[in-house]
Amino acid sequence: MLWFLVVGVIAGFLAGKIMRGRGFGILGDLVVGVIGGMLGGWVFGLLGIHAGGLIGSIVMATIGAVLLVCIVRAIF
Repeated sequence: MLWFLVVGVIAGFLAGKIMRGRGFGILGDLVVGVIGGMLGGWVFGLLGIHAGGLIGSIVMATIGAVLLVCIVRAIF
């Protein structure tokens, strides 16, 4: 569980840097990263791609977090 949160924080931070703009704060980045990790895992699963290891998990979660930020910005 702790590892999942650490990956989520890293992914949320990276997504904030990639998307350029104001971040969501540390708690917001955590939430975006964790939800983005789930979204990334789901999307990668649909595509038949499986990320392994720490780096793969961070990449997958970051891509999911970037997708989530795009969706949130499109809605608001």
